[in-house]
Amino acid sequence: MELLVASAIGLLSAAGVYLLLRARTFPVVLGLALLSYAVNLFVFVSGGIRVGRPPIVGAAAGMTDPLPQALVLTAIVIGFATTAFLVVLALRLRRETGSDHVDAGGDAP
Repeated sequence: MELLVASAIGLLSAAGVYLLLRARTFPVVLGLALLSYAVNLFVFVSGGIRVGRPPIVGAAAGMTDPLPQALVLTAIVIGFATTAFLVVLALRLRRETGSDHVDAGGDAP
């Protein structure tokens, strides 16, 4: 199970970095979203993979740590707000310069 999760985190990270290095704004926004998913998954798994254990103190002898779950929920909200803000910035850049190129100063193709 750990190998599968580690592979998923590595794949999300690699795809996110690849998309961040693109020259257009939409792939950059997608790359940032993929990187945030990879980090969220990493933080969530840092609490340990325990199937069938409750995240409640005192309910069972072996509990799951609830702190990474709370951190991931907070990071999801912040990531959604950041992505929405980046989409608005990309749309504004497209409208202002007429191009969706990252380095657009008005003269990019």
